[in-house]
Amino acid sequence: MKKTVLLTGFEPFNGASVNPAWEAVRALKGWRGDDFLVEVLQLPCVFGFANRVLAGAIDEIKPDVVIAVGQAGGRADLTVERVAINLDDAPILDNDRQQPVDATIVPDGPAAYFATLPIKAIVGAMRERGLRASVSQTAGTFVCNHVFYGLMHRIDGSAVRGGFIHVPYLPEQAAAFDDAPSMALEEIIEGLRVAVEVAVKGGGDAHLAGGATH
Repeated sequence: MKKTVLLTGFEPFNGASVNPAWEAVRALKGWRGDDFLVEVLQLPCVFGFANRVLAGAIDEIKPDVVIAVGQAGGRADLTVERVAINLDDAPILDNDRQQPVDATIVPDGPAAYFATLPIKAIVGAMRERGLRASVSQTAGTFVCNHVFYGLMHRIDGSAVRGGFIHVPYLPEQAAAFDDAPSMALEEIIEGLRVAVEVAVKGGGDAHLAGGATH
C-alpha cells in the first residue's frame, strides 16, 4: 500500500513576489514512487490561519508523512529542522498584518516538539547528492516555527511522521539582498525529493557527525 506524503509551502510574504518553498513544493505535486504518492498544499503566511488550514488538510488527506517547507533568507543550506518551540515572536508582520510578541502557540502545550523525521539521514542523503544541507537547531519564531509546532502538536501520539525544512533564497531573490546566499530551484526540488524518499523508508535516524550548523 502506498504511503501518502503531504508537502506544504508558504505563499510569498513580506512584500516578495515569490517564495522558493512553494515553488519547489508545487513542482512535486502528484509525484509518485513505488511506495508513495505526494500531495501538496500552499499555506497562508498568517499566524493561526496557517495551522487551521494545515489541520484541515491532515484530516482530509490522512497522510503518513508531512514535511512543511519554508524560506530562510540568509541561510546557504537546505536546513532540516530538529525542534519547534511553543512561541510566536514575529520580527515582521505576517500577511494579515499580525505581529505577535512573546505569545504561546498552544497555551497548554509542551515547550517544544522534536521532528519525527530521520533528520540526519535526510541531511546525509542530501549531501550524497551533492547538495548543501545541514541540521538546524532553530526554526525561528515566525510563521515557519508556528506551523512546525502546530504540525507536531496535531500529529503527536499518532503514527504520522512530520518535520520542517528551511530552504535558501532563489538566486533572483538574493540579488536584491546584496547577493545573500541562494540555491537554484532545481537543487531545492532535488533536496525535497531526497527528503521524501528517506522519510517514507521509515526506520531510525543516522549518526551524522557535524550535522548541526544553525
